[in-house]
Amino acid sequence: METVKITKMQGCGNDFILLDFEEYKKFNKDMAEVAKLLCDRHFGAGADGMIIPDTNPNGQTDIAWHFYNSDGSSAQMCGNGMRCFAKYVYDKGLVKSEKFSVMTLAGIIKPEILDDGCVKVNMGKPILADDKIPFNGKRKVIIRDKTFDITPVSMGNPHCVVFTDEDPLYLAENYGPDMEKHPFFPEKTNTEFVRIISPKEIKMCVYERGCGITLACGTGACATVVAGVLNNLTEQKVKVNLLGGAVTVDWQGNRENPNEDIFLIGPAEYSFVAEYML
Repeated sequence: METVKITKMQGCGNDFILLDFEEYKKFNKDMAEVAKLLCDRHFGAGADGMIIPDTNPNGQTDIAWHFYNSDGSSAQMCGNGMRCFAKYVYDKGLVKSEKFSVMTLAGIIKPEILDDGCVKVNMGKPILADDKIPFNGKRKVIIRDKTFDITPVSMGNPHCVVFTDEDPLYLAENYGPDMEKHPFFPEKTNTEFVRIISPKEIKMCVYERGCGITLACGTGACATVVAGVLNNLTEQKVKVNLLGGAVTVDWQGNRENPNEDIFLIGPAEYSFVAEYML
């Protein structure tokens, strides 16, 4: 019986299946179907997403990726996934330098393997306004019995940040699904429910578009710190506590100068390497 070699990795509990393109071709299915199969936690290996390296990025970057959520939908970017991807392709020799460029649906992303084993990712510049979701401070969204003050921020994928004194996990569980599909967000949204611990530290729970509640979200952590700075709630370098661990986000921008790159620093770890039987 033919088998497919897969690797499972996680960044703060946000877990991913990675497989090389030659291994993927053995399925003889499109990538969305393979993602749903492998990410299934009962019949597959179980993960929040699937990542396949593309070593032919048409000369614009060192490498590219194909990224799919567990429901088979594609996503523009994933910060935790990018850290795992970066470690995977570097360890396999698919890139030759500790710092390299990756083509994604959100544009060019630049990860760097650090000496302590963590990965630092230049996540690019946050998008604070577009034709669909202009940023002008907080906006109000009503879901059933609650009115939420939200701050929309895009990291190439849409985010809705909610600062609260309530339990972030309770809000994510009970209001995240409705926020994801709210008419205000034509492409759906990731929602971060955030409690401020101090200007340098926050607690965040996320309901991810296409995944539901996950243990971590890198782009969400970045969007949250941007929103925190713009709303004068946090400093520019912040420890973000997630359900699965902690990351550091560094954004030296502000309301007067928002056109600054944002950096995400955190772990990327192997869970296992296995053979999936076809």
